[in-house]
Amino acid sequence: MNPIYKENKDKLKYALIAFDLDGTLVDDDKKISPSAYASIMEVQKLGMTVVIASGRPTYGCRHIAKELHLDEYGGYIISYNGGKITSMRDGQVLSRNTMSLDLLRDLFEKVKDLEGVTMLSYINQAIVTNKEGNKYVEMESFVDNGMPIQVSEDFPFNLTREPFKAALVGDRDRLAPLKTELIEMYKGRLTFLTSAENFIEIIPYGVDKGAALEFLLADIGLSKENVIAVGDNYNDLRMIQLAGLGVAMANATEAVKRAANYITLSNNEDGIRHLLNKYILYPEETNTLTTDQIDALQKNTLMENLGIKVTRIEEGYVEATMPVDRRTRQPMGIIHGGANLALAETVAGYGSIRLLKNNELQYGMQVSGNHISSAHEGDTVKAEGRIIHRGRSSHVWDVEISSVSSGTLICSVRVTNAIVRKR
Repeated sequence: MNPIYKENKDKLKYALIAFDLDGTLVDDDKKISPSAYASIMEVQKLGMTVVIASGRPTYGCRHIAKELHLDEYGGYIISYNGGKITSMRDGQVLSRNTMSLDLLRDLFEKVKDLEGVTMLSYINQAIVTNKEGNKYVEMESFVDNGMPIQVSEDFPFNLTREPFKAALVGDRDRLAPLKTELIEMYKGRLTFLTSAENFIEIIPYGVDKGAALEFLLADIGLSKENVIAVGDNYNDLRMIQLAGLGVAMANATEAVKRAANYITLSNNEDGIRHLLNKYILYPEETNTLTTDQIDALQKNTLMENLGIKVTRIEEGYVEATMPVDRRTRQPMGIIHGGANLALAETVAGYGSIRLLKNNELQYGMQVSGNHISSAHEGDTVKAEGRIIHRGRSSHVWDVEISSVSSGTLICSVRVTNAIVRKR
């Protein structure tokens, strides 16, 4: 557990946060964004304990745990969908739940000759599988930080140690009906989870991330009210339901969203930074500025004259539209660059207002735009603004403006707003 926690215990509503990895903590390129990384380091310095809770093997989680300094801050890895809990501070394995070799071999006999289906498992820091050159097995190796692949035609019969997990990989249309059959066939003995459309995870019955998190909380003396759990897929459900604050990513399945207390932005939109800012780092600064309030503010302004309409505003993210018409076009019928910059400054301005404390003001300090393409009269452009720096004296926003009709990127703008205290 984070050694700093005792010092700040009375100041922290939440003591521990558990993150799923794929689709949650990392983006679609399997990377943690710089702003999410900075936010996670900041909450650890406050005393929060960070847990990586993933379906990946421990090998596939460890490099990210080290990147986040979980060894220094007393974090944990829950790997194999709850099969193993490892303390990063001292390397101690707190809990392990393995699969019966007899069950694994029985299942293998049933699926080994099925066309388009391949089985894999994990042993001795390697992926073992029965078929060579399978693209889904190679994808799993990539996701698991280049975990080596070993091929053995009858690998379950060569194993001398019970594994934590196995998996079936293949095309979605083949796996979906197979999963239904296997659930019925191994009811009460094995659990089958869909963590990706081409991947069915197989774990011992009763093992899941929620049960592992519950075990960890009892071991370190925390209650579930002190916990945030974040995820995007079915294997995160129990963990999200257990936590005092269960959070779904915007890219999560509908079942996960329904189970969550809060839905943050997606894994590609800095949803983790947004979440940590809202509930840990800047909770008192939550502003309730709405699109209806913005409509009222824009009466008799340049924004109203240009037809700018804010369609979505959240902490750190703003969307707005603007028509390409006589008000915003050049004489030759294409959008004016100055109108694009006005749209970008509007989006960034409202976004900063959404983040201000009661004693703060914001004003535009610098805007720099790259005009990439054109939008023609009769079209509408859409701006999406994302904050990339939130400092005490300045906010920096990236705003991308694209054509609604074609989706073409029209303009990319960087806006810097100064943040000052009211006198």
